[in-house]
Amino acid sequence: MKTQDNKKLDNPVWFSLSETHQSFAVDYDRIKFYHPDYCPFGGFVKDNAIAKSIDEYSTKVDNFFVVGEKPELSNLLKLNKEVICLQMIVYDPIDIVINEQIIKLTDEHIDTLYELVNLVQPGYFKRKTALLGNYYGILKNEELVAVTGERMQMNNFVEVSAVVTHPNHTGKGYAKQLVAHTVNEIFNQNKIPYLHVIEDNSGAIQLYEKLGFEIRRKISFWNITKLT
Repeated sequence: MKTQDNKKLDNPVWFSLSETHQSFAVDYDRIKFYHPDYCPFGGFVKDNAIAKSIDEYSTKVDNFFVVGEKPELSNLLKLNKEVICLQMIVYDPIDIVINEQIIKLTDEHIDTLYELVNLVQPGYFKRKTALLGNYYGILKNEELVAVTGERMQMNNFVEVSAVVTHPNHTGKGYAKQLVAHTVNEIFNQNKIPYLHVIEDNSGAIQLYEKLGFEIRRKISFWNITKLT
């Protein structure tokens, strides 16, 4: 399903908040942000009149990201860093053996999910991020040791996110199995899975390529903070 619709992936936050995730949007017309309780991301359509809206959003959260084109900022804010990611996409279900018991996480797991993701990937995952989609996990001795789930969603695409294994449990194939499970669940929704991975994370990129993902493009996550 390599269609023109794929162009929406060039601006994933904007189209997620225009489509499936409309109810999570803080909408300033030319730029849309997720409500900061759920996800600190924004996206805009090409226009130079968004600085005031970004200032307004910054009153709700100190640290956030604009995804895609570089935004123009007022002198109240600072562009802290550019995080360059590879956007990867997969077009076919993943056929591998899954020998771990994978469970769908529920409200009772939200605190442990939040703690695990922020242990490994701090700064992106909020307590309510888990409400944006389905999250799956592997438990060992009743401890959540590995997770993967869905974050940004639009009509035809769902982002695979929070591919995280506790440092004490790496090297056991948990991430591989969880990504395959999550991808196949997304295909069951008749949507196409994609993900973002930091461009120098060669181990993760290698794993995703083995599972059938291909690199679609580079995309920037512009980290913005208030001036102190």
